[in-house]
Amino acid sequence: MCGILNFTVSFPGLGINDLSISRVAFQFNLFGRQVTVFWYGLLFAIAMVLCIALAMRHAKYHNFDSNDILDFFLWMIPFILIGARIYYVIFEWDQFRGNWKSAFNIRQGGLAFYGGVIGGIVAILVVAKFKKIKFYRPLDFLVVYVPLGQAIGRWGNFFNQEAFGTNTSLPWGMISEGTRQGLAALNPIPAKPLPGLDPSLPVHPTFLYEFIANMVIFVILIYVRRRAKRPWATLHSYLLLYGLVRFFVEGIRTDSLMFCLFDYNFRVSQVLSAVMVLFSGVFLIAIYVRGRRRDRLVGSLPGVPSDVVEITESASKDEKDE
Repeated sequence: MCGILNFTVSFPGLGINDLSISRVAFQFNLFGRQVTVFWYGLLFAIAMVLCIALAMRHAKYHNFDSNDILDFFLWMIPFILIGARIYYVIFEWDQFRGNWKSAFNIRQGGLAFYGGVIGGIVAILVVAKFKKIKFYRPLDFLVVYVPLGQAIGRWGNFFNQEAFGTNTSLPWGMISEGTRQGLAALNPIPAKPLPGLDPSLPVHPTFLYEFIANMVIFVILIYVRRRAKRPWATLHSYLLLYGLVRFFVEGIRTDSLMFCLFDYNFRVSQVLSAVMVLFSGVFLIAIYVRGRRRDRLVGSLPGVPSDVVEITESASKDEKDE
């Protein structure tokens, strides 16, 4: 599919037909050499620049120096790319086994989002350790921009006509040369398509589902970060919310990375999403229950004003930051 540069995309249920798109954003000549810029890479760059700009703008409101934020991103960008590629190669090793050098060629596609997140976290850990900043502080601050960046990046999947779902009869079902070729490759007998994998029928535009969901998560996390009184609360809110979204979206995608355990095939991202939801859900419930108990304890003391609870929480958090 990556070999196709131009697609004709249709959304029959919406009356949108023969929409012409290209994987290539633009081309130019540099010192006699033709340079091609793809939408996927361009959108990744736009997402990063926007996230950096917003993070630096908001830094002072969360007791960060804008230069520190820039340092975090300068380390995160290469770590994200490396982590995303390593994650993909690990779970698709069969296609690289005979030609391991191709594992370094990311122009042909093959970046896994969760691998990028892991790489980004490693970069934050390194920089936080060097700058002697509590690890949770940059994580809670920067995680807000992850769904924003991902929402923008998902449009790269649209221009590549990849990461789509199974067949659907919903009005926004999508069909193109990319979806037809992708589904045809999954059918052992082309003349008898498997259920949900008919190349002649529209598919779920899962890129659009994730775009909408991630924009909603971005707005929610801004509110959570502003109100959260406990370390790690914003991070775990993201893990819970995105884990829920990805679990269901992954269930209808046709390009999932798989692994076999006890003779059963599992979707890697779906299993990881389930673990995220379970772990973060338990964590958030635990800190909520603990906070309620503290509120009742402080509120039951004679002569203690009700706003002392918030002051106590704020002071406790400041002491931990120091």
